[in-house]
Amino acid sequence: MPNKFDSIRPFYDSDLSVVLPKLFNNKEFINSIVAFKFSTWPRFTRPTIGFFTRHYIIKQISKVTTHRDFQRLVEPYMERMISTTTESFTVSGLDKLDLSKACLFMSNHRDIALDPAFVNWALHISGQDTVRIAVGDNLLKKEWVADLIRLNKCFIVKRSSTDRREKLSAAKLLSEYIEFSLNTEHQHIWIAQREGRAKDGNDITNPAILSMLALNKSKDVEFSTYIRNLRIVPVSISYEFDPCDIRKAKELQEVEREGSYDKPDNEDVKSIVNGITGQKGRVHIHFGEVLTANLDSAKNVANYIDKEILQGYKSFPTGSIAARMLNGDYNIIGKVETELDQYSQAAANYLHARLFNLPKAEQNKLLSMYACAHIRKMN
Repeated sequence: MPNKFDSIRPFYDSDLSVVLPKLFNNKEFINSIVAFKFSTWPRFTRPTIGFFTRHYIIKQISKVTTHRDFQRLVEPYMERMISTTTESFTVSGLDKLDLSKACLFMSNHRDIALDPAFVNWALHISGQDTVRIAVGDNLLKKEWVADLIRLNKCFIVKRSSTDRREKLSAAKLLSEYIEFSLNTEHQHIWIAQREGRAKDGNDITNPAILSMLALNKSKDVEFSTYIRNLRIVPVSISYEFDPCDIRKAKELQEVEREGSYDKPDNEDVKSIVNGITGQKGRVHIHFGEVLTANLDSAKNVANYIDKEILQGYKSFPTGSIAARMLNGDYNIIGKVETELDQYSQAAANYLHARLFNLPKAEQNKLLSMYACAHIRKMN
């Protein structure tokens, strides 16, 4: 029977028997895996590799009948990514939360795919159920990408419509779906504090997100009551290194210089791949407390979340070293060993390497994105 949420919801277990065969019979999906996994191999070998890859995937996916099965299939790859691209992965605050009731985890947004993936991993290794993930439809231009994402408990945030009525209707449906997921289906939700990544490192909640969440409330319910019933948990995600930092710095400088940035069609996919495969150093996830304050407007809730996310943010030496370099201390890499500990030395070396060959304006953008949270915490 059709459901009002069918156009945006993740796939149910009952959908998998149809979706999975369609996915592994999609040539573009198989070719994309081959191009990513075997990028250094000669191109003439790819058809043969594609044949064996498809049959390997069919064998693996034949065991999948539930979302949990699918996540078990992904689990070794997540473990491998963490072991090969992070120095450490740490979590705080989660043990203080009552997760017997569904929570709406709202985090800062630095990486397209890894922010919710790391939140999921923190929950998973603590024996908790994973989240349903809000994903913008700008990432779903290809059908196989949409299928793959919805297999991983993602639901769709429709942003592409330009008609005001359609946008409002989509926002109301999204608001209703999130409340339904939390309070009827008892499923945790992850959503970013803003649309798009904070490329400049300034983690600021968009009040429009909170206004959207409240669109589903009835007229006789106070805004503050409705928001409290969503059980919002601010989450701070801290990366020591950002594999996409140079790309972000170039985009920020182009926006400043030209007034806009013309994003190539495949840029989001490249950012996802760079984020997953690039070195991230230490990664820390901090879960704040459930929002219980009596806040009567979207702006006040956004301000509260901003303070909680900043408070939970873990300052790595990349932040303090970048701040010193912004203040003109570009010779910090030459400081005597006794002045800098090993992590500060590593941060200085890393930043110098990332700044190499960048114009001065782009260097400042890159340093600013690392220094931003550090400076805000110091003030």
